Amino acid sequence: MHARLMVASALVVVGVGAGREAMGQAPGSPRLNPVIELLEQEKPVFGLYAPSNRRFPPRPGAPAPVAPDVPPKSQAELAKDALAYAKSDFVFDGSMEGDFDRGYAAFAEFVRGAAHVGLFAKAPVHRLHHPLIVKAPEIAPDPVKVGEQIGRQLNLGVSGVMFVSVESAEEVRQGLAAMRFQSKGGTRSEDVGDAPALWGLSEAEYKARADLWPLNPQGELINWTIVESKAGLAKVREIAAVKGIGVLWPGAGTLRQLFSRTDASGQRQVDEAAWEAAIQQVLAACQEFNVPCGYPASAADIEMRLKQGFRVFVMNWGDAGFQAIDMGRKASGRWTR
Repeated sequence: MHARLMVASALVVVGVGAGREAMGQAPGSPRLNPVIELLEQEKPVFGLYAPSNRRFPPRPGAPAPVAPDVPPKSQAELAKDALAYAKSDFVFDGSMEGDFDRGYAAFAEFVRGAAHVGLFAKAPVHRLHHPLIVKAPEIAPDPVKVGEQIGRQLNLGVSGVMFVSVESAEEVRQGLAAMRFQSKGGTRSEDVGDAPALWGLSEAEYKARADLWPLNPQGELINWTIVESKAGLAKVREIAAVKGIGVLWPGAGTLRQLFSRTDASGQRQVDEAAWEAAIQQVLAACQEFNVPCGYPASAADIEMRLKQGFRVFVMNWGDAGFQAIDMGRKASGRWTR
């Protein structure tokens, strides 16, 4: 309860106009979720992973450092860094894919820090200028448990959820249902947690807006689905055909490992042709079913992927990611939102 009051009080000033604009939204007026707005305008979308305190182990045989060269930042400081970078259209977090409870605890602190900074609503247009999008655990092993976890993520105030390692259309449908309130035909509990305060809305206003786009054209929640296995590739057309997917992704990093082997010398060798064919297979399914396609790009390939037809990009936090966003914005003509 204390944390919930902290979120609400931090947002009461910046969110006063958001509810009025969100309800009865006039055609052509800005959305609460700019990622959806950009997709509706057929513009490319660029975002970054949330910054984190990365601590890499020393090289084998090297002495362990006596103390870190740079003290770790608090989640509030990391959130402030993420929200201060204005060229990013969203903040992406993948920490809850594995150990959900551990990742959830840290991410909840990140959200509270972001709320304290007070940069979610933006004047003169009140909206989420850095919507949060997160990974959920794999659905197939336990759809009921993961559905409850998706509800907990949404109750923090996130605007999007990515389904990982998807291998069937049914998995997607189960996940999409978990993103929709029971009153709207889904399986999500009617509890809303801290989400209305984070969005600057009353509970009633939040429930009216927090539905899944494009199933609900006025919805402000978005789903991302990622295909990253041979089983998923075999059914990628069935997956892409599911109504409600906002962005479909090839899991480029995982697929690269999938299409590689260790040679006699112990070196990893990637079958570049097979890897690229898998990426293009997902893109072809996106284009066939008119679903935006995403890609985890870098400065080395973002211009090429834009030309191929990818529309949503996520980059690692840091100078390399900033450079990729600059290149993507320049190549696409998107100097501003």
